[in-house]
Amino acid sequence: MATGVSKGRWTGSLDNTGRAGSAADEIQLSYAGKTPEAHVMATPPGVFTALPRTEDGATTNHLYYGENLGALAHLLHDPAVAGQVRLIYIDPPYATNSVFQSRTLTDAYADLMGGAQFIEFLRKRLILLRELLAVDGSIYVHLDQKMAFQAKILLDEVFGAKNFRGIITRRKCNPKNSTSKTYGNISDYLLFYSKTDDYVWNRPYEPWTATREAEEYPYVEQTTGRRFKKVPVHAPGVRNGETGEPWRGKLPPPGKHWQYRPSELDAMDARGEIYWSPTGNPRRKLYLDVSKGLAVQDIWWELRDAHNQMVRITGYPTEKNPALLERLIRASSNAGDLVLDCFAGSGTTLVVADQLDRRWIGMDNSEEALRTIFQRFTHGSERMGDFVSRPPAVPVRRQVAPSLFDPAPDEPAALPAATPGPAVFEHPITEFACHCAPELLSADIRQLWEANQARTKRA
Repeated sequence: MATGVSKGRWTGSLDNTGRAGSAADEIQLSYAGKTPEAHVMATPPGVFTALPRTEDGATTNHLYYGENLGALAHLLHDPAVAGQVRLIYIDPPYATNSVFQSRTLTDAYADLMGGAQFIEFLRKRLILLRELLAVDGSIYVHLDQKMAFQAKILLDEVFGAKNFRGIITRRKCNPKNSTSKTYGNISDYLLFYSKTDDYVWNRPYEPWTATREAEEYPYVEQTTGRRFKKVPVHAPGVRNGETGEPWRGKLPPPGKHWQYRPSELDAMDARGEIYWSPTGNPRRKLYLDVSKGLAVQDIWWELRDAHNQMVRITGYPTEKNPALLERLIRASSNAGDLVLDCFAGSGTTLVVADQLDRRWIGMDNSEEALRTIFQRFTHGSERMGDFVSRPPAVPVRRQVAPSLFDPAPDEPAALPAATPGPAVFEHPITEFACHCAPELLSADIRQLWEANQARTKRA
């Protein structure tokens, strides 16, 4: 594959008709009903009632039940949150023109917006989320092929194209054999942006398998038995300093330079870390035993949606795989950081953040989402199976496994058919406050919260 060399001027035979882009050249979406950003920033703060808690004292974890635009505007006036959020993950509606139901056939949320209406809905929230984000914070926006590419331009506009970090393509489900006249749709996308160039990044790695080890590190050093691979010691671009001069009588290839100073290359060679080909070309040895693992790339094959992969689910529609959130939270935040999800749904982001010792804020305006989150916080998610009729629940408390979502030692890999009830998958969450929009604070919601607090007290 050809490698581009970063340079500002064309030196070939053609006229130099191009120029480097500037911020003024960035592409923007234009559509009817686009609100000036200043008006979005002036969104009236939502009013919320804090529901009475059984636990005394303050908490850093908060769940908001109500419209998230007002909730985000409300948080802009909270100095403990504004500019302090390290990581935002959102899985907004996908403009599917559908109403989604839980496994009990209860309406969970409506996704009936499309086109410019959807884009403006998302844009307003992204502007406020940008203001809540810390200077070293990041945001992941999870969408499918219907709106992901319009959203890419929108995110460039809101966060700046220079802060685009990548698009992750994820296999969301098993292959679809019923698709006709097109390719099976098994992927969706996570658009990854940071607020500035200086952002938290803990690069994720996957453990090596024997097969991948042999593929990536195909050579074995005879004297030590260490497995290694060969990589170039030069890089694209001409340099006029030491790295552009001869080393051991050899110049770097045309248009390239040595990656290291000659003195560093001498030290590597003295340690036996340079491989010399039969024709006398040097290459560097990279050893398997000093590798942290296989660096995660931008195609994620193994993190399908809960209903396609997990043996435990809450039953909430479009529920995401906890291992997906674990990877994102570990990569883009540290323990003690604040994580926000303003489309909380089944609460996966909140549960995983809590397990990883992050503080969290969640929001949703669906009563079914609130009910699901309360259930999950106290009882965990349930094993997949026949949810129409089942014996009474028998909770099984467990310790978090070394990898959060591997089976714990006290939990069998397979559940016998006669075993009654669902097992608790995540640890119970009791340390949080709930804030409700007054217009949604019904007797049912009060009863739901009181039941949650009663279970919390017993726990």
